[in-house]
Amino acid sequence: RSEERLRYLAHRDALTGLPNRTLLHDRLRQAIAQSQRTGAAMALFFLDLDRFKAINDTLGHVIGDLLIQAVAERLTGCVRESDTVARFGGDEFTIVVTNLAQGADAAKVAQKILDALSKPFLLGGPELFITTSIGITLFPGDEESIDGLLRNADAAMYRAKESGRNAYQFYAAEMNDHAVERLALENSLRHALERGEFLVHYQPQVDLGTGRISGAEALLRWRHPELGLISPARFVPIAEDTGLITPIGEWILRAAAEQGQAWRTAGLGPMRMAVNLSARQFTDRGLIQTIARVLGETGFPADSLDLELTESTIMHNAQATIATLHELKRMGVRFSIDDFGTGYSSLSYLKRFPIHILKIDPSFVRDVATNGTDAAIATAIIALAHSLHLTVIAEGVETQEQLEFLRANGCNEIQGFLFSRPLTAEAFTTLLKSGRTLSSERPLTDSLAA
Repeated sequence: RSEERLRYLAHRDALTGLPNRTLLHDRLRQAIAQSQRTGAAMALFFLDLDRFKAINDTLGHVIGDLLIQAVAERLTGCVRESDTVARFGGDEFTIVVTNLAQGADAAKVAQKILDALSKPFLLGGPELFITTSIGITLFPGDEESIDGLLRNADAAMYRAKESGRNAYQFYAAEMNDHAVERLALENSLRHALERGEFLVHYQPQVDLGTGRISGAEALLRWRHPELGLISPARFVPIAEDTGLITPIGEWILRAAAEQGQAWRTAGLGPMRMAVNLSARQFTDRGLIQTIARVLGETGFPADSLDLELTESTIMHNAQATIATLHELKRMGVRFSIDDFGTGYSSLSYLKRFPIHILKIDPSFVRDVATNGTDAAIATAIIALAHSLHLTVIAEGVETQEQLEFLRANGCNEIQGFLFSRPLTAEAFTTLLKSGRTLSSERPLTDSLAA
């Protein structure tokens, strides 16, 4: 019995009982041989649960393990007995599906998996909802070797994550080039903080009542020594996936607080400093202590710090969010909902969470002066915010027509290229000293904004 147990443990995952990597490789060898013999297609699926770390961090590893077991059970129910579901490690699973009439049939299996995992999980507490990203590679056609098939499926899975998660993606040859580029960027990102390659730009927020600067949004920038300035859209998702966003987030929080305090000391404040907080940062157990430490060491007042959160971030675990927000509120910190109307758009959280500011997403501002639907949405957001005694900031304001519409409909503040692009700290200091207001005749010059 002991020998049988050892053989079992050598080929099975201890938590789920599914085949482990060793047995997966053996099943893949068999599937490849069968495909070569019969001419039928074989598909390899690589699955990664989206934002699983947040569940472990907020609900604990016991719930995390129960969820992994429940996912394993559902995945097994999505395929035939002749197929193989394996736990690759952590929250990653692989599935080998054989005897496909055509490769396109793999899409039906992938959709079945997405549908199965979209249903709530009941694990003895509140309902849990998760999604997964799936990469698919085919044999024959994509690759001949086992390692190559696993590499391809993994690359396709990352492309599914980058396209918005909760989706499947078939492997394409250019994904390997993309994966190599991503790995190089990730390696550089791991050293960017210690090498001092990050910098902060600040975009003014302007009060429509006075025309004066009321605050600034701190925006992270990465100046790569070889590639130059890299867009946050390229490196922030990598920082999120790798966990690097936590130390980077603390760095930008400290840099913004130090700069805000420097402006106050120079007599150029006080004003609000807005700092974006990612989902990964928000679920970090040391967040409250980090914010308290940064504020204490920099001297920046808590009531001048505005943490910007997206709707999806605060709704991921509502109960934990409420506790965190109220503890930070007791410190005096303020909160904004960024890109309002593009996420969950659940109005219930507005009365449950201590929110101070709603930010109208640029997609609603862009055509607000010419598109009746956008105008109606923007007007409704402004009215809703005012009824709840919240401040409204419109983002992405670039034209005088947009400005006049927002002013006429009671929007409190704006930010956007009409007044200023994001500026370096030095350029922003020059702007503050100039005393420029929204009513000034000319917009900020490109030389100052550079």
